[in-house]
Amino acid sequence: MKVTIDLDPELYRAVKVEAARADRSVREVVDEAIEAWLRAAEEREDRASAEAALAEYRRDGGATADEFFGLLAAETRASYGADRE
Repeated sequence: MKVTIDLDPELYRAVKVEAARADRSVREVVDEAIEAWLRAAEEREDRASAEAALAEYRRDGGATADEFFGLLAAETRASYGADRE
C-alpha cells in the first residue's frame, strides 16, 4: 500500500544515508521502524494487562504456586489417605 508522509528534510536525508549505508531502501527502514513501534505498543499493552492481573490476584489474596500445590497435596491426602503419597 502506498502512503504519503511529510518528513523533516533533515530527518529524511539522515534516514536515506543510513539506509544506503546498510544497503537497504528507505521503505525497508520505515517498514522496520513501524513494525518495531507496533511491537513495543503491544508489549506495553501486554505488560499493563499482566500488571493489572497481578494486582487483582494480590488484592484477592492469591497464593504462591508452592502454597497452592501444598494445599492441593494436603487435600488429596485428606481425601484419599496419607498412604497414597
